[in-house]
This record gives sequence, C-alpha cells and structure tokens, in this order.
Amino acid sequence: MREFSESYLSRTREGMWADSRAALEPLALDSRDRILDVGCGTGELSRVLREETADDTTVVGCDADLELLEVARGDDPVPVVAGDALRLPFPDNSFDLVICQALLINLPDPAAALEEFARVSTDLVAAVEPDNAAVEIDSSVDAEDDLERRARQAYLDGVDTDVALGADARRAIEAAGLEVLATRRYDHVRTVEPPYSDGALTAARRKATGDGLADDRQTILSGAVTESEYDDLRSSWREMGRTVIEQMGTQEYRRAETVPFFVTVGRIA
Repeated sequence: MREFSESYLSRTREGMWADSRAALEPLALDSRDRILDVGCGTGELSRVLREETADDTTVVGCDADLELLEVARGDDPVPVVAGDALRLPFPDNSFDLVICQALLINLPDPAAALEEFARVSTDLVAAVEPDNAAVEIDSSVDAEDDLERRARQAYLDGVDTDVALGADARRAIEAAGLEVLATRRYDHVRTVEPPYSDGALTAARRKATGDGLADDRQTILSGAVTESEYDDLRSSWREMGRTVIEQMGTQEYRRAETVPFFVTVGRIA
C-alpha cells in the first residue's frame, strides 16, 4: 500500500465534486443512515458525503495513516477511526453504505478489500476509482502533454497495482461476490491559470528541477525504462519545466488536466 502526504491529497483532490455530484446518484445518499469512507485520508470525500446526506446520517472515515486522520479532525472535522482496509475495526453489518475513493488502485488485491467492505455493510459497497491510463493534459507548453504521457506510461509500467482500475472496477466488485448495480463516470478537471496558486508555483519549480520525476525514479526503473532513457526523460522534463516558469512569468501559462473517475456501485448479494 502506497502512502500519501497531506499536500499530495490536497493537490490531487482539490475541487473534486465541486462542479457536479450527479455521478454519486446511484448511492441514494438521501436514504442512508450510516456511511463508512474507507481510506478517507484527510476527509475530503467524507465531507462531501456529509453534505449530501440527511442531518441525522452518520458518516465515519477510516484510514491507517494517523497523520492524515489528524488533518481530518482539523478545522472542518469528520468522525474518523484508525483501521486497515483489509481488517476494518467494525462488527458485521455496521453500515448501509461502505465507499472508498482512489484506494483500490493502491491495493494488490482490491477484491479482498471489497469483501471486507461487504462484511460491514448491509446494503451497498461503492468504489470511486480513477483510470490513470486515460488522463488527458491540455497545456500552453507544447512539450508538456507528450512528456506527461511518456512519464505516466513509464510509471504505470513500474507499479505493482492496477492504477487504471477505475474503468473496470466492476470486475473486482463481482470478484468480491457483489452484484454490480451501476457505473457512472465523473471527470475531475484540475486547472492552472493566472493568478497562480502557491501549489502551482511549487509544482512548476519541481518540474524545472526534475524533483517530481525523481520522486518516481525507482518505480519508473522497475518497468521497461533504462537508466539512460530515464536520464533523457528527466532532462527533457526539466527543460519543459523551465518553459512553464517562463510562461508563468508573463502570465501566459495555462494547463488543464482531466482525470476520469468511475463510481461503481455493488449490492450485497
């Protein structure tokens, strides 16, 4: 199981569900009594679920990372419990909806986690998972789309979990013995444009230094990429990053990243 920092979760989940929550309709949130958000991290999805449910609905977050749970307990707190997705600290039939967001793609055996979700649910189990192989980039820097695609594919080849699972999460849900009720697609679009946020400026600097790619070096080299190919990619990456910073200096830089998520809902058979 990969671990993620608060800053990574904030950057990748910022604005998630801000424009539409229609893909959550199959969850029938207005009729739920108790909901468990597994792998809740800093609580972003838990807060969305709380907003979409009745006042007397209980929404509980669960995560194995104690530092992330401390953030979830912060300024806009949600009830959270420390626990492993494969050994949830709840008795059978404790909730009527158990859900996760961007969790299964980081697990070696998603069906095993879904079986555990089903153990503590009386009705629905849902997975909100991305298809990271289908991410699209539209950038004012011509080289950025191609380099991001190359780096993403090299990373995908090196990871040992299915980070493109979202588009086919129904297979894992069916393997867990659940009946698939619905699948809805939601495109999470992250934009960078003037005035640039501190996070966008930091990301640009990390491109120019190659630090962002360096963080993934071990994973990339676990795939088919050679040391020489990685060095060439990082050199081009840094050059691209310098162009991004130049365009930011003249307020010309624009970037839109579209990450397709799939909400797949299963029912206890």
